[in-house]
Amino acid sequence: MEKVTVRDFMAKKLTTFTEDMDIYAAIDQLVNGNISGAPVVDAHNRLVGIISQKDCIRVLANGVFHSRPAGPVRDYMTEVVMTIDPDTDIFTVADLFLNNVYHRIPVVEDEKIVGLVSRSDVLQAIQYMAGQSV
Repeated sequence: MEKVTVRDFMAKKLTTFTEDMDIYAAIDQLVNGNISGAPVVDAHNRLVGIISQKDCIRVLANGVFHSRPAGPVRDYMTEVVMTIDPDTDIFTVADLFLNNVYHRIPVVEDEKIVGLVSRSDVLQAIQYMAGQSV
C-alpha cells in the first residue's frame, strides 16, 4: 500500500487571520465562511496562533459584548499550536485526533503554513484507502 500523507488530503486554500485583526471581523469571517477555526499568521505567512469558535466565545464570556470594544485577534487566539509536516502519514494524524481534542491541525513546511488537516480530511483518506472515490 502506498504511503498516504497529510499533503494528499489537507486543505490548501485557507482563510487566515492576522494578530491585529479585530476579533469581531474574525467572528464574521468564521460565521460567514462556516468554518470552525483558522490559522493566525504574520506578514511572512508564519503561523503565530490559531483562532477557533471556542476562542471567539471568550468575547462574550469576558463580558466585553456589552461594551463592544473587544480588541484584536491576538487577545483571544491560542498561541501554542501543534503543527505537523505535510509528509506526515495519515495514520499518525488519525492517532493525534484520537488522543487529543483537536478538530484541525495546521500543516507547516519551511516555517510557513501550507495547509490545514481536519478530522474530515482523515475520513476522506479512509475512503480513499478503502478504494472508494474521494
